[in-house]
Amino acid sequence: MNLDDYIILHSDAEPEYLAKVNRATHVKLINPRMCSGHLQGRVLSMFCHMIQPKCILELGTFTGYSALCMAEALPDGGVLHTIECDDELEDFIRQNFTGSAYGDKIKLHIGDALAEIEKLDETLDLVFIDADKREYLAYYEAVLPKLRVGGYILADNTLWDGKVIKPVEPNDKQTIEIMRFNDFVATDPRVEKVMLPLRDGLTVIRKK
Repeated sequence: MNLDDYIILHSDAEPEYLAKVNRATHVKLINPRMCSGHLQGRVLSMFCHMIQPKCILELGTFTGYSALCMAEALPDGGVLHTIECDDELEDFIRQNFTGSAYGDKIKLHIGDALAEIEKLDETLDLVFIDADKREYLAYYEAVLPKLRVGGYILADNTLWDGKVIKPVEPNDKQTIEIMRFNDFVATDPRVEKVMLPLRDGLTVIRKK
């Protein structure tokens, strides 16, 4: 048994409906590792139960796994907006939401994340950033004014498979922009932050 197996064994089990989403993602799509998965899903659910948000924004829906995990903690009347740029995933995402008890709390937006963020006229309690890595800093600046004081941003993939501490090729725009985002947030006086070595890196950011 390795440490990852030990961690899973001593955490809550993956709900059956999420296991089906995970399985379908691996069977039908070519990049299944983009799915949050069991451990990160339980972490997102736990964070949301701790924070108790009423309005969540997710950037990067993929197949809906992480949105469903966060929606578990929403109160009656709470809402999770999730934005996905790939319109070919829409039917698959909606099917996954329909198969869950939490799907009615989720509003799916198909389109460019920055354009969709601009349309939102709500005060956000929590934002989960897991979309185009080249746009992380732009997403951050777009959502921060809409985030309530004391609200949280969770930024995924901030260790980027360890590439953030290695020499970077000039054409590796994703790594370059993840590093730029990390460096900017680390010195941003508007927020408190801590980077966690969870999966591929998760930065927890709190607006002052």
